[in-house]
This record gives sequence, structure tokens and C-alpha cells, in this order.
Amino acid sequence: MTFDDVRAIGLTLPDTEATTSYGSPSLSVGGRMFVCIAINKDAEPDSLVVQCDFATRDAMLEEQPDLYYTAAHYANYACVLVRLSRADRAILGDLVRMSHRFVVEKYKGKKPPKPRASIRKRKARR
Repeated sequence: MTFDDVRAIGLTLPDTEATTSYGSPSLSVGGRMFVCIAINKDAEPDSLVVQCDFATRDAMLEEQPDLYYTAAHYANYACVLVRLSRADRAILGDLVRMSHRFVVEKYKGKKPPKPRASIRKRKARR
């Protein structure tokens, strides 16, 4: 599977937009990233970062360590890494929907983040 498959699934969800996170393709809801391609050197190539709570991550790691993993850089973040080469469309659909729901619930009623300085500067130049 590829991130294009993930994007196609994600864009069917409410208020979801295709964005970038640190230059990597991602999906966000309400200005907050919920899935992206892992770009940190600790992650395996062709991995997806999926936001979820720590209990869910621990259960996923225990149940399917060949599909889900974490790396040192991501250990303190509420997310799990997914090996895209081992995921099928049904699993990706469930993961994207779960992550979307997690971020929506986590930030319900909170203001969206301010755009990064580089984005504000670009908009000011227009």
C-alpha cells in the first residue's frame, strides 16, 4: 500500500485535508495532523505514523508486531508506526478512521494551531 491509498481513504472523512508535516505528506483535521509518512531516521522506510492513545498503541504492538512498531524518536508521542508494505486496504481504512476520531476527540473545543511562521510570511507576501 502507499500513502496515495491512505490519502484516498482519509479524504472521505469530514473536515480532512491533505497537507504536509515537516515536508512529508500527511492528513490533518482541524489543522492537526493525524497520519503522515514517517521521515525520522529512527523509522523504517515506507512507514506511516498514525496518531492514537498509548493504550491502543501498546495493544497493537503486542497483537501484531510484524505490522506495527515504534522507534526511539516516537516513543513519547501518542502514535504507532505502521509498515505500509504489510498493511492491506481494510487495515489502513480502520487505522485512518481511528486516528481521525482520536484527534477530533482529543482537540474537541480547542482552537486550531496557529500557522507556522513560514506559512504566515508566505500569506503576508500575497
